[in-house]
Amino acid sequence: MTTFPTHVALDVHAPRVKGLPDLDRCLVMSVLNVTPDSFSDGGLFFEPRAAVARGLELLRHGADIIDVGGESTRPGALRVSLEEEMRRVIPVVSELVAAGAIVSIDTMRARVAEAAVNAGARMVNDVSGGLADPLMPTFVAEAGVPYVLMHWRAHSLIMQRRAHYDDVVADVAAELRQRLDAVIDAGVSPEQIVLDPGLGFAKTAEHNWRLLAHLDVLQQLGRPLLIGASRKSFLGELLAGPDGQPRPVRERDVATAAVSALAAAEGAWGVRVHDVRSTLDAVRVAAALRAAR
Repeated sequence: MTTFPTHVALDVHAPRVKGLPDLDRCLVMSVLNVTPDSFSDGGLFFEPRAAVARGLELLRHGADIIDVGGESTRPGALRVSLEEEMRRVIPVVSELVAAGAIVSIDTMRARVAEAAVNAGARMVNDVSGGLADPLMPTFVAEAGVPYVLMHWRAHSLIMQRRAHYDDVVADVAAELRQRLDAVIDAGVSPEQIVLDPGLGFAKTAEHNWRLLAHLDVLQQLGRPLLIGASRKSFLGELLAGPDGQPRPVRERDVATAAVSALAAAEGAWGVRVHDVRSTLDAVRVAAALRAAR
């Protein structure tokens, strides 16, 4: 099994994230896309009123964290301006925080992260792992908020051109280690950091399955893991009908819940999903099985 140098002693059994509640099960982070073009629900919650209503619904369904994003990261997506991203997300963050939700801001920009944290967000989810905006690690270090650091190679427009690995598990683990060391060197406390292998980001379906099958290797990095498989194309391909057409996006929630249960059973700290209720059931089942061992 691959081993890695580390800044901190490894604790793969019960890693903690400073500033977030410790639960006896895998956390469920819900997706709230305030965008017109996200692959699953783009446009449904684009207007602030609709986004807030959806966020409150997710909270009622039991979401532990609501992850608000204003920029699509689906393959081929173009970036939006800083001003437009701010316009989309900050009012939504403010209202959900006022309603009692734990809110994460899904952004690659330090200025958006800062505005969201000032509005009450308690976590930053950066799919670029600090590569898109070199100011992000400095902000996170100063703010002291939890930080999701994802494996990332390029922006959405070109990322699938970089889906080439000698060994996807070893390569992703090594690249995550490099980013983990870099943000720690920038002043971010290890206890703030959650790692995400970035399923679907510069990865094929085969790469995604191999990473899911080897979460134990990624756990050796010593930080909690967040898994984001929800409704992604590799599940649609798996569930393709007799005609070879992938299962429609919004009909992949059962498969998503299955992945969530398996990841939770393997010790994942959290899962990021669109449908909260089915996944919450799934991670509770996984927690009961782990407790019975």
